[in-house]
Amino acid sequence: MCFLVARVGNIVKITEQMSASIDDLRQQIKFSPDTGHIWLGEQRMLLIHSEAMGALRRELIETLGVERARGIIMRTGYRAGIGDAKLARKWRPDADERNQFMVGPQLHQLEGCVHVSTLKFEMDIPKKKFYMELSWDNSYESEVHQKAFGVSEDPVCWMEIGYASGYSSEFTGQPIIFVEQACRACDDEQCVIIGKPLDEWDNAEELKQEYESNSFVDQFLDLRDEVVRLRSSLDEHNKQDDAIIGVSKSFKESYELLNKAAQGPVTVLLLGETGVGKELFARSLHRRSGRADKPFIAVNCAAIPDDLLEAELFGVEKGAYTGAHQSREGRFERANGGTLFLDEIGDLSYSAQAKLLRVLQEGELERLGGNKIVPVDVRIVAATHTDLLEKVEKKQFRQDLFYRLNVYPIVVPPLRERQSDIALLADNFVNQYKVKYHKEVKGITQHAMARLLTYQWPGNIRELENVIERGVLLCENGGQVELQHLFAMMDTDKTAELGLGSDGQLEELKKDSHHQFVETFFDEQHNLFDLEEAILKEAVNRSEGNLSGAARMLGMTRPQLAYRIDKLGKEV
Repeated sequence: MCFLVARVGNIVKITEQMSASIDDLRQQIKFSPDTGHIWLGEQRMLLIHSEAMGALRRELIETLGVERARGIIMRTGYRAGIGDAKLARKWRPDADERNQFMVGPQLHQLEGCVHVSTLKFEMDIPKKKFYMELSWDNSYESEVHQKAFGVSEDPVCWMEIGYASGYSSEFTGQPIIFVEQACRACDDEQCVIIGKPLDEWDNAEELKQEYESNSFVDQFLDLRDEVVRLRSSLDEHNKQDDAIIGVSKSFKESYELLNKAAQGPVTVLLLGETGVGKELFARSLHRRSGRADKPFIAVNCAAIPDDLLEAELFGVEKGAYTGAHQSREGRFERANGGTLFLDEIGDLSYSAQAKLLRVLQEGELERLGGNKIVPVDVRIVAATHTDLLEKVEKKQFRQDLFYRLNVYPIVVPPLRERQSDIALLADNFVNQYKVKYHKEVKGITQHAMARLLTYQWPGNIRELENVIERGVLLCENGGQVELQHLFAMMDTDKTAELGLGSDGQLEELKKDSHHQFVETFFDEQHNLFDLEEAILKEAVNRSEGNLSGAARMLGMTRPQLAYRIDKLGKEV
């Protein structure tokens, strides 16, 4: 970047030309035509015809009037500026504040909004001093506005002004407002804008109101949204409890079957892959039934050894076997009046199956080693991820018990068939784990969420929960969960991506090399930790000991690199 410096009193005023290399920003842009995504870092971007934006602008003006349309457009730009400001320090962690700040104007230019020249720039964040004067060429807003309405009496680069104000306010931590002093749409030679702290403007209150959503249209939309939220919350409260989340068609079909089962004591068999949430369904059924005030007892039949399973289920009398020093109730007696959830019932021993069948048919049991009949009133909810009918054919599961359990089967769908539920579940887990780890987490980036939606989830909801917990744990406090926090060891994207080269052409990013590297790693039987140490050491050497520079080479943040170095416990 080229600087022209002039000293006026004790203040140094700097004229800057936007000639600095923006390769670091260009590298953040990735095109994924196979999936229909364009990424700026972790944020999804759109390429849209400027004429389409012009048509939207015209309709807003003609529908709402100039004042309200300007407010909506300025606030839209303001939010975009805030988003880019959060990336500035992250992408240039070693640069001084001035070069970090210039990420905004350069991004604005790179995004095709306008060509920016910095005329004057003074910034001292600790002293809350800020003054910036910019000239704009080729502003798309002035072009589309003038084409639609002719020469304007007032400046019209509303979204760009909003962007500059939002970016500067977020970056400096104080309200900064930019005002357009000249505009090409007004037949001026070029657009010129000035930015300074809000309280330094004579009409500060008027400028502040432009960024406040207070028009009758906004109020109407807010009220409408609130009504929708209230209706939705009431409907959901009536339909399902807080523990189970889902809006997908397959989920609703299964949950509707569960609702009907709650009306009576019918035995329910939950079918589905491991990790789909069968126990959550069982607990929900219990809470919604007439037995909600009685015990809910869960037993994982696969987790208890065969020689202990019958005692666990049906109880044991004193002296029944070595070590049985006293009589105790089994799970059936403890669940009396309530619900007994038998998970992985396909793993029950054949003898336990026979006793279970008798309890289901007669409503009574005998403890192990006893001869006293104990009546029990228990609702059975069973679950399995295996094909019980296949086990029946192989003589591994009693046919009569199968038909006794299969009275009311409910298939809990796998997560890959519930794509519209993934974002809801992920956000819910973020909220849970940010409380657990005492962190402020501002959600999941668009890039990360896009990968969550395309991943096949062989481990279903349990795997999603574990991935989100990892993401919350690794992300920076006050930041967002990014892709690298979620899928460090997973191959989630096999599609080609294109990057923006220095000549402005799209270049394919070499993803096949990753696959070749992995193949070589396993073929040569490398040790993962030795390889990690070698990579970290080489990155630090190439950056001449600068950890921030090494972190950028590795595509991670400095704290993440420091954590890995410390974890290895070796000097790199």
